[in-house]
Amino acid sequence: MASIELPDPETDGSTSVERAIATRESRRSFAQTPIDIDDIAQLLWAAQGRTHVRDGVELRAAPSAGATYPLTVFLEVAPAGDEDLEAGLYRYEPARHTLERERETAVHDDLTAAALDQAVIAEAPMTIVIAAAYDRTRRQYPAHGERYVHMEAGHAAENVHLVCEARELNTCPVGAFDDDDVTTALSLSAQLEPLYLLPVGHRPASG
Repeated sequence: MASIELPDPETDGSTSVERAIATRESRRSFAQTPIDIDDIAQLLWAAQGRTHVRDGVELRAAPSAGATYPLTVFLEVAPAGDEDLEAGLYRYEPARHTLERERETAVHDDLTAAALDQAVIAEAPMTIVIAAAYDRTRRQYPAHGERYVHMEAGHAAENVHLVCEARELNTCPVGAFDDDDVTTALSLSAQLEPLYLLPVGHRPASG
């Protein structure tokens, strides 16, 4: 299946980092309107997108111990969650800034059930899923590899959160889910373990 090219990310937004930090908070309610593909592209780039190359090493938006990059970012799109993407599951490809279709059918109900039927997942037009292949980092850092992976997941998630704030989107970090059920719902490979869910949507009229 052909890759889906994403719009180029912005690198000079109108909201300062300081302003996004000052106003950031977990927001758990969403308007039932589709997410624009430009917003999707910016959020995924903020999580794991390429930024530049230094000394022959590809660097991404979130720091990674030894540039081992153990994270894989998925995008779960609910029915009617986006005007340009069909419902289902997509994998973000940082090197090409593209989406790769992983599941051609909606997985929203299964992901909601795996997240203990939380309304914040059920009502979100889309959810960014961060999963990790621990061995990529453990091989280089056997003593602290797991710690570094968890640190990196936090870096990536905070980037997403700040971009949401800058673009007046709502999101909330979700860690309460059944690992095995999320793995099954998304058909993750045996090497990947789910770490983080970030439901995203437009702000309702009430804010």
